Amino acid sequence: MSDAPLAFRSIWISDVHLGTAGCQADYLLDFLKHAECEHLYLVGDIIDGWALKRSWYWKQSHNDVIQKVLRKARKGTQVTYIPGNHDEGARQFLGLMFGDIRIEDEVIHTTADGRRFLILHGDRFDGVVQCAKWLAIVGDRAYGITLRLNYWFNRLRARLGLGYWSLSQYLKHKVKTAVNFVGKFEEAVAAEAKARGVDGVICGHIHKAEMREIDGVLYCNDGDWVESLTALVETHAGELKIITWQTFYAEQQAPRLIAAPDAPRQPQALPVGKQSTDLSMEKRVAA
Repeated sequence: MSDAPLAFRSIWISDVHLGTAGCQADYLLDFLKHAECEHLYLVGDIIDGWALKRSWYWKQSHNDVIQKVLRKARKGTQVTYIPGNHDEGARQFLGLMFGDIRIEDEVIHTTADGRRFLILHGDRFDGVVQCAKWLAIVGDRAYGITLRLNYWFNRLRARLGLGYWSLSQYLKHKVKTAVNFVGKFEEAVAAEAKARGVDGVICGHIHKAEMREIDGVLYCNDGDWVESLTALVETHAGELKIITWQTFYAEQQAPRLIAAPDAPRQPQALPVGKQSTDLSMEKRVAA
């Protein structure tokens, strides 16, 4: 990929889960190195406090992600941090500044073309989290086991020269109850946005990147950096789109390889064997 940065007006990322083995910090760091923006929204579950309470896990790449975000804030990017349920400890600091980062429970973002979007994590619409937190924690541990299986599964794929593929995401999307939950969650979040009189809503929480209209409201979910490796971005014209980073990386590499097939390949920023050509997650909505 060219060293020239990808220029966006706004970027939304969530559900990074720093502090867990499932966090794909190397991919996120690569994305943050290549992408510049005026507004950066951290839409919750950036650090996984639940997991860190059980056992300490913190790689250098997790530090690097934090430092990269802080550096962007120091250089003028307006960074807003909206805590989620896994980093709920940060909610005691709502309305305050952490260095150059603003901490809020929710905010309204106005796109370049004048549309207004409610931004929140989304856990308040999850009945399991709100009404039976112990059940959510049990489910979180089972999910963690699945992610560990996913880690070893992808190490084997990498040795075989195959790209990254999320076993945990595949299993989740195949379970009927999970699919039903996602649909109800999306409808509940969109209904809240409609009641607020805004044009759309941007959230995270359920690890499923999506962009679709629900009852006259544009519902956007920026996905996660554990399974789908996705971000929501806004162009300077106000267009919103979901990008899957390993897919986007591969697409940017292709024209260079076609233009100079005999040229020696440059070292890639992503780990060997982790590029994917799956385009199914990329969706666009014109302004």
